[in-house]
Amino acid sequence: MSDNKIILIGGGGHCKSCIEVIESKGDFVIAGIIDVKEKIGTSLLGYPVIGCDDDLVELRKKYSNAHITVGQIKSNTARKNIFKKLKELKYTLPVISASSSIISKHSKIGEGTIIMHQAIVNAETEIGVNCIINSKSLIEHDCRVGDDCHVSTGAILNGNVTIGSDCFIGSNTTFVNGLTLTNSVFIGINSLVSKSIKEEGIYVGSPLRKIK
Repeated sequence: MSDNKIILIGGGGHCKSCIEVIESKGDFVIAGIIDVKEKIGTSLLGYPVIGCDDDLVELRKKYSNAHITVGQIKSNTARKNIFKKLKELKYTLPVISASSSIISKHSKIGEGTIIMHQAIVNAETEIGVNCIINSKSLIEHDCRVGDDCHVSTGAILNGNVTIGSDCFIGSNTTFVNGLTLTNSVFIGINSLVSKSIKEEGIYVGSPLRKIK
């Protein structure tokens, strides 16, 4: 069993971005992709689809590392279910980071999280498990990001922002420093968050308003 081989779970668009991140750093060798049964034998960016979810038990005998490459926009249910299954099968879910990302040595990042191209994670920040910190996002000092969150491209969390679990932060959204978001909040693209949010739901705009 090779310690640097990794399998990817999910063969859609987000998987393509994850492949590029993994290739940029070179810490892991992609052994193959897990997707729907109908795609076994095809390939994505040159990497073979080697199985479906039903094969994860058998593949664990050969591979110890896995990364979830299913995206998260409308719902994180699929990612959470896969994370639970991989943990039950005792896969290792390493932190994945792009060579172009900047991650403070004074930060803490949970297992299964990916830090993508040109993202910045500054000092004393804590990010939970199974998160996507997408390209060019900025997580400033002393921020807290809960489990199973997606901080989208170009989003800015200024200092001392706390985000609960199961949150989605849309592209180019900006947070005023010191704010807190409860769990299960969806923030739409190009929003300005200038007040803490204590009620779960969908919020959009500048000024921010709840729509659901």
